[in-house]
Amino acid sequence: MAADPGGRRPDDSGPHGTLEEEVRALRQELTLMRAHKMFLLYQSVPRVLLFRFAAGMAAGLGTVIGATLLLSVIVWSLSQIEFIPIIGEWAVQIAEQIERLTRTGD
Repeated sequence: MAADPGGRRPDDSGPHGTLEEEVRALRQELTLMRAHKMFLLYQSVPRVLLFRFAAGMAAGLGTVIGATLLLSVIVWSLSQIEFIPIIGEWAVQIAEQIERLTRTGD
């Protein structure tokens, strides 16, 4: 919202209430904030540690899965490039090693 030249916002309806009313309103807002899920989470150290551990595990798992998929696509696409002598031979060797490891793992 834009302020008028006097520095007041358009939704200001007049002078503020008494100090008691302002403090009461502030207390109500703080009570609502304390009931918020984020504040409830951070009130317990074990809960914070568990939450951070779970977030780290999820990030690590996502990184490993993403890297595996990306690397497999890169190796597969390189194995398809047989017309470039050096890269083609290298890619075929990598593909053969992966196939050999896959067969021995079963």
